[in-house]
Formats: sequence, structure tokens, C-alpha cells
Amino acid sequence: MPQFDLGDGLELKTLELEHSEALYEAVDSCRAYLRKWLPWVDSTRSPRDSVIFIESSRRQEEAENGFQLGIWQNGLLVGCIGFHALNKSNRRTSLGYWLREDAQGRGIARRSVAKLVDHAFEEFKMHRLEIRCGVENVKSRAIPEKLGFKFEGVARDCEWIYDRFIDHAVYAVLAPEWNTATRPAR
Repeated sequence: MPQFDLGDGLELKTLELEHSEALYEAVDSCRAYLRKWLPWVDSTRSPRDSVIFIESSRRQEEAENGFQLGIWQNGLLVGCIGFHALNKSNRRTSLGYWLREDAQGRGIARRSVAKLVDHAFEEFKMHRLEIRCGVENVKSRAIPEKLGFKFEGVARDCEWIYDRFIDHAVYAVLAPEWNTATRPAR
């Protein structure tokens, strides 16, 4: 099970069942903010719903189809990050992440994403990694932009968020681009 210590109290760890209360609290602490961008917020109504997510994440990992990790800052669960399904035949995957509103603006997401991009290319031997963000989600879009991902365009009406479709900004990086000496500092 992957775990990463990124220093300065920042850790990426596999979610365990005993983390269900902390995961629920992280979502519940900024429900209105997260709801703008994430379609699953309303279905997270109790720690039991977090248990279901953790169990699903464990099955994904057991199937060797990626994983989901909790983002911990100084012992507090402040978000999640993980891979969507791994397309092994085409050597590509996509990455998703979210942070509590009060944990943003400190480089936590940028450092976490960079670590999982490293993992995707080095351990999973992926060739392409994609990140999609709501076009108007400026904070989320800043992560791939700061890390040197290429903006590839807009996927129109790509995701239904409660009462509306949102467009996605599509970013990608290829293994040879990520592995150059010129990649941005992380």
C-alpha cells in the first residue's frame, strides 16, 4: 500500500476504515465550497458514506487499477488524491484531488500531485497523465499549470454537477516531458 512522506508534516496515506470519521469531517467542514466542483458531496451524508468510499478505494487498489490516498497535514486529514482507472494498454491515466478550503494556498495540492505524477511514470510506467478541472475552478487549474502540464483544450458540458453541466479544462503531461531537467520546481 503506497504511502509517501513529503516532509513538513505532509503525508499521503492509504485510507483505512478508522479514517471514515476524519474523511467525513473533512468533507463536511467545507461542503458548500466542495459542492461547486464535485458531484459526490451531497451523497456524503455520514461517516458510513466515507466507509463505502474507503472500501471502494481498497478494491481499486487490490485490482491494481490505481489507488486513492488521504492527504494529511500535521496529522489532520485535509483532502484526497488518487488515480482514476489505469489504462494499461494505452499507458495512460488521470488524476483527481480535492482539499479542504482552509488547507488551500500552501502548496499541499501541488506537492501531492507532483508526487503521484512521479509514481505514475516511475512505478506504473504510464506514458500520459491527464488532469481535468472545472474551467472556472481557478485554484484547481493552477496545479497542473504550475507543474508544467500542457493545456489541451476544453471539454464542453463534460460533467453534471447537481443542477448544471460544467466544462472541463483538460491538461496533460507525457512521461518524456515530466522527466526532463527543465520541469518546474516542486
